[in-house]
Amino acid sequence: MPATRPLLRTGEPGIFKRGNRYVVIYRDGLGRQRKQSARTMKEARDLKASVRVEPVMDAAASRERFRTYALRWIDNYAGRSGRGVREETRTRYRRDLERDAIPFLGNLQMGQIRQKHLSEFADHIAGRGLEAASVRGVLAPVKALLADAFAAGDIRANPASGWRTRHTLRSQDVTSDAVKALTETQLEVVLREIPEEWRLFYTLLAQTGLRISEAIELRWKDIDFGSRRVQIARRFYEGRVAPPKTKYGRRTIKLSQDVARALWPLQGDPDGLVFTTTTGQRVDQSNVMSRVLKPAAVRAGVGKWIKTPGGKRAESWVGHHTFRHTCATLLFKNGWNAKQVQVWLGHHSPAFTLETYVHLLTDDLPELPDSFVMGGNKGATQGAETAGESPSLMETNCEANPHETAVLLGAVRSV
Repeated sequence: MPATRPLLRTGEPGIFKRGNRYVVIYRDGLGRQRKQSARTMKEARDLKASVRVEPVMDAAASRERFRTYALRWIDNYAGRSGRGVREETRTRYRRDLERDAIPFLGNLQMGQIRQKHLSEFADHIAGRGLEAASVRGVLAPVKALLADAFAAGDIRANPASGWRTRHTLRSQDVTSDAVKALTETQLEVVLREIPEEWRLFYTLLAQTGLRISEAIELRWKDIDFGSRRVQIARRFYEGRVAPPKTKYGRRTIKLSQDVARALWPLQGDPDGLVFTTTTGQRVDQSNVMSRVLKPAAVRAGVGKWIKTPGGKRAESWVGHHTFRHTCATLLFKNGWNAKQVQVWLGHHSPAFTLETYVHLLTDDLPELPDSFVMGGNKGATQGAETAGESPSLMETNCEANPHETAVLLGAVRSV
């Protein structure tokens, strides 16, 4: 066997010649020496320029358990942009790491984590009945952690780079055109299927359109039973009590007589929460959705049971925000205009309210008058006069409560 020809210097750092070929020598991310060959000096120079020399990996950090690395990382996390990170984001990341990621990935060494582990983790989270958006939210701190670990040279490669979970956002999750609301019949059936101890909670969501974060922070001092008015002044968000989502979220709404009557005997400490668990703890929205709401929706015929390794879970498009959408459509159907619905829901503008919900009301569009003729002045005039005969929706009292005459009150009375 012929001896290997020696490497000869070429005058170009990192480029050598062996026989009639050129050899580029460099170090990879582990600090190990690598060699690649080229036919010409030009190819060798181009190859050298294209080789990405990664920082030498910290072998000790790569062997550190995800658990200890994650807890140290979140204490010092500064965000992935120049804007830094909001404290509420850090609080959410810490909660998701401690509750979900650490129990599942905690014993793995940082250098052992692969895309298959991320996929298994995503499936595990989805198995609790979370929507795709919620699954992605739980994955967010893990992906940020891995990106930082790679940038710091603590791991050789970032397994989250280029990885996509199969739990992707459907179009209905990201476009207003796909906002879905329950029909009045569906709402009545869903409320009937919800266990009695939670029925009042979900009835209030349907009647008021409160965000779930506002409902679980509602306190007795916020309710004036004399006028049946409720002050929305706070929400429970990212693990802490915070102001409403926007300045428009601070608002006053009115309860129906049925719901006010049901709440009256339950009153407690003015500073106490209106809704709690059976043990008096704050409502965990994720937990109550998977344990109470999703199964009730399936029993009501708006979902299905999915087999999982641990048994089965309820899957349905009905979520907490569905009650907000349903409330909005009922308000419109009972004659409220966009400004009134905007104020009631705490949106930032009537235009946003209309854009979000008008597609749900297409079945309620009036028929064109029989005399309407394309291009005819007579038909156009009659159409305008016919429309003018109806009282202006702007004249409707914004404090009126259309729910008291809505069909859904049949379900409310069953509370």
